[in-house]
Amino acid sequence: MTQAPATSRGTRRQHDREIVALAVPAFGALVAEPLFVMVDSAIVGHLGTAQLAGLGVASALLTTAVSVFVFLAYATTAAVARRVGAGDLQAAIRQGMDGIWLAILLGALVIAVILPTAPALVDLFGASHTAAPYATTYLRISSLGIPAMLVVLAATGVLRGLQDTKTPLYVAVAGFVANAVLNAGLVYGADLGIAGSAWGTVIAQCGMAAVYLAVVVRGARRHGASLRPDSSGIRASAQAGAPLLVRTLSLRAILMIATAVAARLGDADIAAHQIVLSLWSLLAFALDAIAIAGQAIIGRYLGADDAVGARQACRRMVEWGVAVGVVLGVLVVLAGPVFLPLFTSDSTVKDVALPALVIVALSQPICGVVFVLDGVLMGAGDGPYLAKAMLVTLAVFAPFALLVPVLGGGLTALWAAMTLMMTVRMLTLWLRARSGRWLVTGATR
Repeated sequence: MTQAPATSRGTRRQHDREIVALAVPAFGALVAEPLFVMVDSAIVGHLGTAQLAGLGVASALLTTAVSVFVFLAYATTAAVARRVGAGDLQAAIRQGMDGIWLAILLGALVIAVILPTAPALVDLFGASHTAAPYATTYLRISSLGIPAMLVVLAATGVLRGLQDTKTPLYVAVAGFVANAVLNAGLVYGADLGIAGSAWGTVIAQCGMAAVYLAVVVRGARRHGASLRPDSSGIRASAQAGAPLLVRTLSLRAILMIATAVAARLGDADIAAHQIVLSLWSLLAFALDAIAIAGQAIIGRYLGADDAVGARQACRRMVEWGVAVGVVLGVLVVLAGPVFLPLFTSDSTVKDVALPALVIVALSQPICGVVFVLDGVLMGAGDGPYLAKAMLVTLAVFAPFALLVPVLGGGLTALWAAMTLMMTVRMLTLWLRARSGRWLVTGATR
């Protein structure tokens, strides 16, 4: 009678150690990423309003261009982790190299699209005539670093699959410092203006990619894995990533619809929406760190043919997601009155934002379950289901969100629709997790 609980407690402690060991460094690396844009904004902001506005437009375009390829990290993590679980490190690193070659090819394609169309893209995003030249300059130069950015995504996935989230943290911190120093030196020291900021970012990203490649190449040589591009392997990586691309585009569509609806509600509402959305995104980093741990751990268990261990790990990570969600929700409620004045002194904006923040706080346990199960199913390589589930979520969310201004609802109603969206995601993911159909074991799915 006493042995079973002890074993259960021992298993939970083991899962807890694995989750913390992977999630904490992953959280640090995730937080470091948006700091790149913040440093650029702080440095360019002193050049003038038009330069800062141009940076804002160009950064939005670059972020969109890179974020749609986040599947390079997710799909690679799952595939590599499976082979690690199967005990075949050579195949694991070979799989990772396929993802990296795919990243290089996609990066070259994105450059070929952005360079000639940069002015049209900037105009499409509504840049003013004074900001447009700066946005075009920044976008064209920074696009040269996109292959490096995508290599960083894929290589990060390789290391996560190898159960290593510390190296990405170290590289992200070093890249942040290098970016800050290069930007300051090139913008002011070399007097290159906004072009200097763009070149600084490109150099920093290329440096990060070089470090990642050195780590992966060293591992490939140690385990005898080929570094040459393999067309069938690259094609398999693309096929595994395609459903996750659909998932990501659907999520981006949801966020764009929400912003468009908020803009129709009025200036105070869109301003408050941006504040609430920024906090929501920050909270997502903490939950996404657990999801990243889930991708690596679940992939490893399934690769080792341990479906029972995978299910136990899933259950424990869901408990973590709920607990962290509750803590984050309480922090939002307590910090709301202090948080809002950091972004605005307009009492109207504060009044609009506060009820929306309460909804965000209440929804955090739901978000915790969503992020964790999303990571679990990614780690299982269950991309096709995730794509279908997100399309269903988009189909449910869109009409509710679009009805908000028609029915006279405000920002609170919009964020209620966002919570509905997360609830639908939770239900679709929970049903899949409960079914056990994602528990496909073996070195490959």
